[in-house]
Amino acid sequence: MTAATLAVALTASLTAGCSPGGDDRDDGRAPERGSASSSRAAEGTPPDAGPVLAVKIDNARKARPHTGLDAADIVYAEQVEGGLSRLMAVYATRLPKVVGPVRSARESDLELLRQFHRPTLAFSGAQRKLLPLIDEAPLQAEPPGRTREAYFRGTDRPAPHNLFLRPTRLLDSAPGPYALSTGFRYGPAPTGGTPENARTVRFPAASFTFTWSDRRDGWLVAMDGADAKPTDGLQLAPATVVVQHVHIRPSDFHDSNGNYTPFIETVGSGRAEVLRDGKAYDAHWKREVATDGTRFTTEDGTPMNFADGQVWVVFVKA
Repeated sequence: MTAATLAVALTASLTAGCSPGGDDRDDGRAPERGSASSSRAAEGTPPDAGPVLAVKIDNARKARPHTGLDAADIVYAEQVEGGLSRLMAVYATRLPKVVGPVRSARESDLELLRQFHRPTLAFSGAQRKLLPLIDEAPLQAEPPGRTREAYFRGTDRPAPHNLFLRPTRLLDSAPGPYALSTGFRYGPAPTGGTPENARTVRFPAASFTFTWSDRRDGWLVAMDGADAKPTDGLQLAPATVVVQHVHIRPSDFHDSNGNYTPFIETVGSGRAEVLRDGKAYDAHWKREVATDGTRFTTEDGTPMNFADGQVWVVFVKA
């Protein structure tokens, strides 16, 4: 049984029923380890399941092509200052040799990551005022200032878009599918749906286009009009794409140009579109508290199954 197939079986059983400015602190001081906090015991997750690895990925044009993004179980696409985009890649079933380029954390990441049991967060740094919040968060922060041996600078692009991570220097091995306490369900597609060949999601200064490929059995990814082809594989083609409509408000943090960092509220409820198998499904999402995963249901309240494979979640303003 493959890791992806095992992830589907386990998830179904468990859940059934940086910025344009200069405020990013590359190689900044290392935050202290946060206290453990988890709701996974209630979900039936084994207590010895290790943490997922979450990596903040630079998505500026100069940061591409990416490395190791095709190995992620989940990729979250977030809006940052100036309407640009950044990615959060979550690894549980396998660890690539290299991931990157790595960039800085944002306040929204702390809320998003509460659904996991003390995740390991790899990031290049953060704004000074945000560092105390990272200190207090229930996660294991691993910036270069703490684990310098896990990072290296590439030579094929300019700084700050050239910081890469060796994941196995942070985790001995992949924790496995039990660590994906997201609330996602995997299985057969629901009835209905509307045939869809492509979907474009736009931020103020960035865009994502997902085009269905029968040959790849997934959605070919393009970012800002360019095909997303990593350095170590074919064009990215997640099996499921979620367009999740959320409240986005200014946070208390801004870059040196005065651009405020958007805070993406991932706790709450709202509408979503789920793309799988060449179709689009109207859905509803709900996450009652930060330690919960996000539950997706169809319009009639039936749990929404995702397709087996990588999932992309794109947060858009409701």
